Amino acid sequence: MTAFFHLMPQPSKLVTVEQLLQAYRTGFFPMAETEHVVLWHSPDPRAIIPLDRAHIARSVRALVKKRVFTVRRNGDFEKVIHACADRPHTWISKDLVRLYCQLHQLGYAHSVEAWQEDRLVGGLYGVALGGAFFGESMFSHVSNAAKVCFAHLVEHLRQRGFVLLDSQYANPFTVSLGAIEIPRRQYLAKLTEALSLQCTF
Repeated sequence: MTAFFHLMPQPSKLVTVEQLLQAYRTGFFPMAETEHVVLWHSPDPRAIIPLDRAHIARSVRALVKKRVFTVRRNGDFEKVIHACADRPHTWISKDLVRLYCQLHQLGYAHSVEAWQEDRLVGGLYGVALGGAFFGESMFSHVSNAAKVCFAHLVEHLRQRGFVLLDSQYANPFTVSLGAIEIPRRQYLAKLTEALSLQCTF
């Protein structure tokens, strides 16, 4: 059973970039409760994807090898986050889109994208602090496009010396990528270790 550590609901227009960064550093992340209200989540247990045990399906490896998609980093962050938010039920409000785009401009938020010619067909985004990457959301318009981006992300984080890939909650999809649940206190210890590193995305 998951326990939740929530800060008080907050009007999303009042959230600042500095507050958002501090939330990540202390184990919290935002989800829009409504278009104008943010809840701060810090679940127990917390889901992470161990970088040495991430699961990349054989079919996805084949797509990577065949270079079916052109994979780019930070090619069009804004388009990625809008695609992730474009679904019937989303926690990514317009105010959160604005905040994450500001984080991107400051060098904290990043996207990995799958392109076919000039068409964005899949992608993911998240926040990088120290040696931690906080995965936020992903989307696919073509089968397995986001999983190819995930495979690229994992390899990139390994090469850059990252030690923590946070997936927040475990669900069937994140578990299929290798997510495991750990106690919140253990997560916070790993987060402290990761934040002490000087990694660049």
